Amino acid sequence: MSMWKKTGTVALMGLMAFGGFFAEPARQAEAAPVQVTDENLAQMLEKLFKERPDLVLDVLRNNSEAVLDIAQQGSNMRRQRSLEAQWSQEMKTPKSVKLEGRPVLGSKNAKVRIVAFSDFTCHFCQQASGTVSGLLKEYGKDVSLMFKNLPLDDKGPASIASKYFLGIAQQSEEKAWKFHDALFADRNKLVTDGEAFLKTTAQDLGVDMKRLAKDVHSKKVSDIMAEDQQDAQKLGVEGTPYFLVNDLVVRGALPPDLFKKAIDMAKAKADGSSAK
Repeated sequence: MSMWKKTGTVALMGLMAFGGFFAEPARQAEAAPVQVTDENLAQMLEKLFKERPDLVLDVLRNNSEAVLDIAQQGSNMRRQRSLEAQWSQEMKTPKSVKLEGRPVLGSKNAKVRIVAFSDFTCHFCQQASGTVSGLLKEYGKDVSLMFKNLPLDDKGPASIASKYFLGIAQQSEEKAWKFHDALFADRNKLVTDGEAFLKTTAQDLGVDMKRLAKDVHSKKVSDIMAEDQQDAQKLGVEGTPYFLVNDLVVRGALPPDLFKKAIDMAKAKADGSSAK
């Protein structure tokens, strides 16, 4: 029996308990129980809803939390089906972006490469970063992460933070990712304190500050920043966070279960390509 039929049967049994098996009040004692079958379920539900709408409302009121959970589950399922259809089409079109000179978190030979277009001052980017961090731990060597800078300001904390991240990466990829995590962990302080917070964070990680001061203003860092902006325009990125999961596009801070679906689809395609 389908989920709809099971749910409908349960609902019908509960409503019938209120409604006396559709019998007239004077004849309830004589009415025989009605057998619920696949064939008559819809008709019986329709009849009950028309004759006793008050019972339906009572059941909904008494089970409001369960009703909301079911509605949310249905919404999530529709969203997942929509995303799966979208990703099935997107994976047919290879997407090329410039990644030279950027640090890699995880295996450089990972089957699935997540490329994040992000902003260190963005609340939703902070949220998504936590999701991606957990998924990297879960998938291990099969998934890696690369970060492309898409600050929403030209000279404010977001832009300066991106330059610091790239400058630190010239010294140590490991320290750059620790810096990345520290900025998202204390995003509010970055927004309020700006470069002072960036310097303190870099110093705490043991970064060579004299070299960093040069690298932040180097042509290499400015070129990478420009390339990231160009790639974002080419892809039609309209906001952050925005992710490429191999050739699949993930927009916004998706919940972990949906993000996992994108990774699983990308990994399945990579496994299939490797087998050929």
